[in-house]
Amino acid sequence: MARKLHLSEALAGARRRTDELFALLAPDALYDRPIPERHRNVFYLGHLEAFDGNLICRGALAMPSFHPEFDKLFEFGIDPPLGRLPEDQPADWPSLTEVRSYNTRVRHAVDRALEQGDAPEQLWHVAIEHRLMHAETLAYMLHNLGPRRKITPPGIVTQTEGPAISPAMLEVPAGAATLGRERGNGFGWDNEFDVHTVATPAFAMSKYKVTNGEYLAFVQSGADPPHFWTKHNGNWFQRTMFGAVPLPLTWPAYVTHQQATAYAKWIGKQLPTEAQFHRAAYGESCAGGAVGQGSAVGQGGTDDRFMSSVEQRRLSRAADSPAANLNFASWDPIPVTASPAPGFAQLVGNGWEWTSTVFQPFPGFEPFPFYPGYSANFFDGDHYVMKGASARTAACFLRRSFRNWFRPDYPYVYAAFRCVDN
Repeated sequence: MARKLHLSEALAGARRRTDELFALLAPDALYDRPIPERHRNVFYLGHLEAFDGNLICRGALAMPSFHPEFDKLFEFGIDPPLGRLPEDQPADWPSLTEVRSYNTRVRHAVDRALEQGDAPEQLWHVAIEHRLMHAETLAYMLHNLGPRRKITPPGIVTQTEGPAISPAMLEVPAGAATLGRERGNGFGWDNEFDVHTVATPAFAMSKYKVTNGEYLAFVQSGADPPHFWTKHNGNWFQRTMFGAVPLPLTWPAYVTHQQATAYAKWIGKQLPTEAQFHRAAYGESCAGGAVGQGSAVGQGGTDDRFMSSVEQRRLSRAADSPAANLNFASWDPIPVTASPAPGFAQLVGNGWEWTSTVFQPFPGFEPFPFYPGYSANFFDGDHYVMKGASARTAACFLRRSFRNWFRPDYPYVYAAFRCVDN
């Protein structure tokens, strides 16, 4: 009964997050396409319920469909290369009334299935986390809409500048990085398994994410500006969720993997590997619960298999820390100097971090039988692993084994980076 209540509350909370996002849309913006390569907003309104219904009601419980056409229409999103644009028109999509009616019926069916307890618990975690992933995806999509296409909530405060940074490289000793997750120890997506270690030579990594101020010098040398920047009357601004502000020099620079790689090369460094990120974030003796000089414990993120109860409490506090900027803490970045930690700052929070690691399966990878393409479709050599979290990343993704990934030229995501010396 307690597990059922927990899942019910988690699903309700995830629904509130996505409902709040759709409520930000101006009345006539439902059929807008904020990102040229992706679906219109109306697709995502139907997709979240269609996914839950197809996974739970049709897939696990073999319940008959009351609307097969919508089940299929809203089933899958798209991930085309930049420039390959869909050609559908607003008139090709159902009306708002039709979609909302469909959503209401699906939610009722899903809620009945949860109350009856017939579907495997793993599928409920898939449904909840899938929705929370879209809570972040929808945020950066709506970020791409003009301010007049959104309704600004009351009380929005943007923390624009912080203390100037003093760039520093912190040493990380050689050792084993523990990647992945042990099967049978809680929920994880298929690409998180199996747990394994990677021998990692000593390296140095920047204490802070690369800032707008640092990246500005690269732009002034001739590089292209980040997607989130705009220029007016010779001055640079950053497009926030609900407007634009003079470029905050101490915010992390949100860039593509290609831009991050080019910047690192420009200053004679590299992007960290996935294993190096783990070494910096979770310390030397992860499996024993110890933490190293660059630990992210206390900054927000780890896997409870490797934590003591004290560290779990520290993580819980960190998830609500304004200095971390995660778990829907804000709509925009905050200064990289907001964190008072003596080691690496904001390894988890305030922007995902690009790595140089191509997204590929871990040893022992097994695709989900009910969702075989979730990861496998992206093991194509054209997606790179990101670690950490952004301001719009839900707390459930702070486990150390979670992996995010995107194309190297994808400019819309809240993706920062830092550099290493090998």
